[in-house]
Amino acid sequence: MSNDSSASETTPLRRPENQLSEDVRNNIATTSQHSRNQNVDNGLQTNKNHNLNGNKSNNISSDTTVTLNNRNNNNFEVHLGNSINNNNNNSTSQLKMETNKRILYRVGLDVLILLCVGFPILCFFLFGSAYKRGFFCDDESLKHPFKESTVRNWMLYFIGLVLPIGAIIIVEVVRSKHNAKTSNGNNISRPYVFMDYEIPDWMVECYKKIGIFGFGAAVCQMTTDIAKYSIGRLRPHFFAVCQPMMSDGSTCADTSNAGKYIQDFRCIGEGSSARMLKEIRLSFPSGHSSFTFFTMVYLALYLQSRMTWRGSKLLRHFLQFIFIMIAWYTALSRVSDYKHHWSDVLAGSTIGSLCAIIVSYLTPDNWFNWKTVWPIEHKIHKKLN
Repeated sequence: MSNDSSASETTPLRRPENQLSEDVRNNIATTSQHSRNQNVDNGLQTNKNHNLNGNKSNNISSDTTVTLNNRNNNNFEVHLGNSINNNNNNSTSQLKMETNKRILYRVGLDVLILLCVGFPILCFFLFGSAYKRGFFCDDESLKHPFKESTVRNWMLYFIGLVLPIGAIIIVEVVRSKHNAKTSNGNNISRPYVFMDYEIPDWMVECYKKIGIFGFGAAVCQMTTDIAKYSIGRLRPHFFAVCQPMMSDGSTCADTSNAGKYIQDFRCIGEGSSARMLKEIRLSFPSGHSSFTFFTMVYLALYLQSRMTWRGSKLLRHFLQFIFIMIAWYTALSRVSDYKHHWSDVLAGSTIGSLCAIIVSYLTPDNWFNWKTVWPIEHKIHKKLN
């Protein structure tokens, strides 16, 4: 067999391209267009998935241009917009708004609770009427002269409000600076952001400590006022301020009233103000004593928990001693000024101290260092566990 015949048998027959039929050319064009469209779709889907995955770690701030090449070297440019970045910005703005609202709700709720506790105190002061208790004309405990208070109201407010709040702020600022130095600026506490402003950690701690302090002071004062207006005990200077006159026009100077329990009387009160006439029935318990003992005992417990300066072991105890002595002196002055009986002062001091201990004991563990405040209980709890 010749070479020509051999080649014709093994080589496939191929018609020239110009001799292809019209139907075949249309089928080839349709197949090519379909393949081109499929490549574009696959490229778009791949690029979108890549951008979506990238947005989880990086923000896309500009448009992205993707160039696709098909088999015929035809270029297609696809522009991906920054709609994903806009969605992320909207989500961040919504999160900020929700954070701001949450902080406002929490602060507003705390203020509302304080108002609910403090409003009855204001009502007692403005509209309260004490229990109408009688007296004996020969009761020598009510015949003391009227005397101005040694610890005035402005002194009481300075001792009970300015001094504790100032001490809390100083301690928290010093602790914050010390923690920043020891941690090299790495704040491990939960940050609070309000209106794009990161609230310092010392301010957050002051808000917590001062808030619970104010709540405890209001609870202590309301407890004292309830007892005052419910019992209506007469002060030691009752006769000097009231100058009572009975319904028949007689006074305690008349012998007919000796040994009698007088209930039907009215106060002449020459030289006495309306406020003085109201307060002569508010002897038990002592409000000065309860308020100062709450604030000073709470401050002493706070220093025991939060003041961790190691420069001097006696400084903290010295400050605690001074604060307790301030409360002790205030309570004693109420007896020497004939404003209260000794039992009134004892009851007021007990109420204030108990409120301070209970309030500090019921606060969260991370607000107070219980290892320093209650060391014996901590050791017992550790042994049991």
